[in-house]
Amino acid sequence: QWDQPVLRDLLERILPDNTTVEAFEAKMKIAGVGERSMLMNARQIKDGVDGRNLILLAAEDITETEQSRRELEEREARLSAILDAAPEAIITINQQGIVSSYSPASATILGYTADEVIGQNISMLMPESHQRHHDEYMSHYLETGEKKVIGIGREFAARHKTGAEVPIRLNVAEFWIDDARHFTGILHDLTEEVKRRSALQRAQKMEAVGQLTGGLAHDFNNLLTVIIGNLELLEMQTGNSRKPELLNEALEAANLGTKLTTQLLAFSRKQTLEPEVVQLNQLVTSIRSILARTLGEQIKIATYLANDLHPTLTDPGQVENALLNLALNARDAMPDGGMLTIETKNVTLDADYAATQIDVEPGSYVALSVTDTGTGMPPEVIERVFEPFFTTKGVGSGSGLGLSMVYGFAKQSGGHVAIYSEEGRGTTVTLYLPPASTDAVTGTEMANLDLPEKGNETILVVEDDPGVRRLTVTRLEGLGYNVMAADNGPAAIKMLRGNKKIDLVLSDVVMPGGMTGFEVADQALEINPALKVLLATGYASGGEMRSGEGRTKYPILRKPYGLRDLAAALRELLE
Repeated sequence: QWDQPVLRDLLERILPDNTTVEAFEAKMKIAGVGERSMLMNARQIKDGVDGRNLILLAAEDITETEQSRRELEEREARLSAILDAAPEAIITINQQGIVSSYSPASATILGYTADEVIGQNISMLMPESHQRHHDEYMSHYLETGEKKVIGIGREFAARHKTGAEVPIRLNVAEFWIDDARHFTGILHDLTEEVKRRSALQRAQKMEAVGQLTGGLAHDFNNLLTVIIGNLELLEMQTGNSRKPELLNEALEAANLGTKLTTQLLAFSRKQTLEPEVVQLNQLVTSIRSILARTLGEQIKIATYLANDLHPTLTDPGQVENALLNLALNARDAMPDGGMLTIETKNVTLDADYAATQIDVEPGSYVALSVTDTGTGMPPEVIERVFEPFFTTKGVGSGSGLGLSMVYGFAKQSGGHVAIYSEEGRGTTVTLYLPPASTDAVTGTEMANLDLPEKGNETILVVEDDPGVRRLTVTRLEGLGYNVMAADNGPAAIKMLRGNKKIDLVLSDVVMPGGMTGFEVADQALEINPALKVLLATGYASGGEMRSGEGRTKYPILRKPYGLRDLAAALRELLE
């Protein structure tokens, strides 16, 4: 049995023209076999006997071929879905190193688009120092078959489009197509893992040094107790006019030694704390006049104190010492004067942030931030700033124990300390202390809270830090938004000019590329006045003064922010 409509259409096309040869597919039901797919070739011919017009049909059974084609298409669709969903970069090359496929995650990790890479040599994705080794390895493998990466996996550095090196773990598999050798490489981005390794190493080093300094401090305290006691006894017995002066100098030196051991005990988390319920706002208000006299007239002090601040369970004397230490560091970073900002607020550190830190529990904290508009610090200094005796000041200008004491106090109190700084733009140090209020949310309770409100608008994320950018994109996609991303201001402006469907720009404030987040916001609104803008910064209140020239017309989201804070800020703007 034939598919009658198809056959009728064929006759109508072929009968008028005796030169047409047409191929078409049709279904044929064959007795005892069932329905089969047939490839038909048809043309008009003349009957050699009576000259009648006939149609010649040549039929080929393609049922198995069609089934194989459908299975191949399904396999390709599944493979494509896997490539699209895989968080690792997946790249295939031929024996000559020419890229033949490039997964979407590859563009996220390496910055290049598929059009920029496919057809090019894989060496473009390697730093120059690695290109020669790759060529040598490939030649050696083809000659000897010895595997140094295939099926083994190694850690390398890949080259990002910006020129920066990206730490990766590379796994390579070999496959053949039509007697031609090909290779598949899976690149796992180790950027966050390397940061965590470094953070863990620093934490372990701080712990080891803390144990050492704690033991030494206790021993020195015992020695100093004996020295001071005996000096005091001698002072009571002496009658020589010169001797009391010498004894006083010795006592002063011994007392300074006692102060030093107290600082070492603070860092090693072995000091004696006397925690009580503290209202941080009252503490900041009471110490402000002391800070003003200590810092001098060149430095202005501003405070942003949250009205709904939870009380905190901590040692008030140690909080005052920490605040004084941070203020003195800020003063030294502003030799020509500037602005010191003290801020208090309730903060929720969610699991995403806690996962990037060492020994930090998610949940509610009371945050005390000190921000200056001073010289700032480079990354290599930030990495060591909490180490005891580390200082960038000149000899005699500081012991290098101020921030170490703050670090030790925060950890011993069950809290956390974080620092955010940009060279030439200032620094924010934030002390996170445990709340005493029963209204605070623990990490366990956070996991049970309802998910924040979702949306479906299109958001452009502008963030130079790859880890923060990936996390932000993942969070937004989880909230249902369509997300685009740029790693600097100029790239974001180019994307805005090419896409009128973007509803909101979420931009970091301080970025490379010659534009701040404020400048991105200004130009974005010139392109599309209907856009919404949300800026994010690691500085506490007042920290955007240097980079934003005091502009406060854009809402600011303070890092680190939780998923719920982000979702709430977006819905407030978009609705």
